[in-house]
Amino acid sequence: MVSKRTFRKPRLPARLVAVSWRDLLLIGLPVLVVTAALAWLVIEFLQPAPPNTIRLLGGPDNSIYRSTAERYKQIIEARGVKVVVLPSRGSQDNLQQLADPKSQADAGFVQGGLTDGVDISRLVSLGSLFPQPLMVYYRHHQPVEILSQLRGKRLAIGPEGSGTRALSLKLLKANAMDGPPTVLLDLAGQEAADALVAGTIDVAFLTGDSATPAVMRALRQAKGVELMNFQQANGYVRRLPFLSRFTLPEGAIDLGGNYPPTTYRLVGPTVELVARDTLHPALSDLLIRAAQEMHGKAGLFRDAGEYPAPLERDFPISADAQRYYKSGAQFFYRHLPFWLASLMDRLLVVLLPLAVLIVPATRIVPALYSWRVRSRIYRWYGALISLERAMLKENSPEQREAVLARLDEIEDAVNGIKTPLSFADQLYVLREHIGWVRHRLTSGMSQRSERLAAVDRG
Repeated sequence: MVSKRTFRKPRLPARLVAVSWRDLLLIGLPVLVVTAALAWLVIEFLQPAPPNTIRLLGGPDNSIYRSTAERYKQIIEARGVKVVVLPSRGSQDNLQQLADPKSQADAGFVQGGLTDGVDISRLVSLGSLFPQPLMVYYRHHQPVEILSQLRGKRLAIGPEGSGTRALSLKLLKANAMDGPPTVLLDLAGQEAADALVAGTIDVAFLTGDSATPAVMRALRQAKGVELMNFQQANGYVRRLPFLSRFTLPEGAIDLGGNYPPTTYRLVGPTVELVARDTLHPALSDLLIRAAQEMHGKAGLFRDAGEYPAPLERDFPISADAQRYYKSGAQFFYRHLPFWLASLMDRLLVVLLPLAVLIVPATRIVPALYSWRVRSRIYRWYGALISLERAMLKENSPEQREAVLARLDEIEDAVNGIKTPLSFADQLYVLREHIGWVRHRLTSGMSQRSERLAAVDRG
């Protein structure tokens, strides 16, 4: 007798969809989370947006340092970044402010030889800008070519915080003249020049942070005032490595008036553009670009193109400065307005790391999606194979009825699978295989029933 469950009306799958959003979400969501996390890390830690303001330390009013800072301000602000020139007493004060974590300064002009006792571990150099000879003017009684000839005189060496004072003290100390009977006064610039002309002091030490070209010119023209010729220039350079030796050729300042009347030997440090190591690369590029425009031409003590230069002296050259001197400004900042270059630079910084993740993800996500959908189909093949093996062992009608019931459950489950249309062919193949197993099972049951009926008739 044939079981009433031998025949089963086939059912079509009722859950074919265009896309399995659940599978897509389970696979795509982790990728989106990782991508978002990476983007946040890049934005937060890799490279912040460049500030729109540079705080630059110059020097005292009317000094060369201050006028240089004001010129930097004009050059940089023409490119869309604000420059605030901070007050300063001079080169040494610049260094101390940059080294002070509480100071708001970003960069400043610092002459060589001032780092003793100062923590410069967080400071870097953007390059050497120009040589700065020490100009020693004295009241002429007899030629002075050795500093020790000025022992016991009244010397104006600049105020506290100025590079002029710090440099003068080093040279005077090397000659054991940094105390009595020599009198050290804190006069500088125009005040020192006026006192020297008036005869209330004997000597004025002047450098870029303590005088202007007008003061230097007035002293050159003053009667009874002479510029000291450093006869021991080579010796100073050997004793104090931060110094350089300079030559002021005869007539170099005024050919018609033949000034100087002879070739002078001078000594002095090099001025560096010093910044904190946290300075944004874009601002570093702007400062060096301004330095090139300001100091790249030939001068009294430099050749055209000689400065600015990445010469490592008291401070390490920053990595951004090394890159600039080697390759120039970053591409966007070279060709676009600063605000637009900043935006493009930020986008690039964010998008490049994301591309590293997104490009592989475009290959991995479809493969995972396909695997996940197929796995819902293929896992029923395991159940189907187990059922087929059971068919070979189960011989009683009750056992075969149980196998057939299990096959019905598998078919119902398969018909309820939510499958994208693109995988419908695989679902139909599985249904065909289920039908084939059912055919084998029902055929076997029919043959067994016929054999039992034949036995009964016999």
